[in-house]
Amino acid sequence: MLNMLWKEHFEVTPFTQAVVAEKDENGKTVSFVMEGNEGFYVNSTPKKLIDQACKYFGSSLRGRQDGTKDVSGITHKAPIAIDPVSGMYFFPTTSPQHNNCSWISHTHIDQVKRAKDDMSTIIVFKNQKNVKLPISHGSLLNQIQRTAQFRYKLTERFHAYPKQGSYDHVAEPFVPST
Repeated sequence: MLNMLWKEHFEVTPFTQAVVAEKDENGKTVSFVMEGNEGFYVNSTPKKLIDQACKYFGSSLRGRQDGTKDVSGITHKAPIAIDPVSGMYFFPTTSPQHNNCSWISHTHIDQVKRAKDDMSTIIVFKNQKNVKLPISHGSLLNQIQRTAQFRYKLTERFHAYPKQGSYDHVAEPFVPST
């Protein structure tokens, strides 16, 4: 970990593939971030980085989790839409209350493979970079499915309302008399 790149500040972006919980030399939880072909460490927990990203887009992690519950009924290990407009949907690998919780971008997943030890799973991203996480294959597949269902339901809500300009009647603009 000493020879790896560290960044002081980091914002989750649409290019972020994963924010993985790891322990530093002192046992403190830090984040290993996978973004594009780059991997680097940030001296912050994954939960804090995800919460900061949610706040950047006008909410908080708690607010996004509450929104997921309202849209899909998912209450535990809830996937979130950090920013649905740019496709930033992430899901946790375990309860976000745990320090070992990592966050994965649903958008970037290409394949999911069982690890040989059967206690972890390998996620292969669209750019063929991969990460091995301590989560069962079945649990990870379930998280991917729940995130897909949440994305579908949220997208349906966006399309439920007519777009501006498609109304049958439009009120005349107010013009003050002179």
